[in-house]
Amino acid sequence: MTRLAMTIAIVVTLGMMGCTTMTPQQQGTVTGAAIGAAAGAGIAAISGGSGWTGAAIGAVAGGVVGNIKGSKQ
Repeated sequence: MTRLAMTIAIVVTLGMMGCTTMTPQQQGTVTGAAIGAAAGAGIAAISGGSGWTGAAIGAVAGGVVGNIKGSKQ
């Protein structure tokens, strides 16, 4: 296994462990922000815009929606 793959695996594992004590609202915010960032970057790349800008806007929008959805559980 390469050094980069091992580092990524460790970071993902630690990130998942940190989510176990979150409230549903916090989990919704994090999940929404992650999905929004990926979607925003993808849409920006397809439309010829800046991937970073799309990811930032998508993360903010997804985080807000995830926060609202998480608070209703």
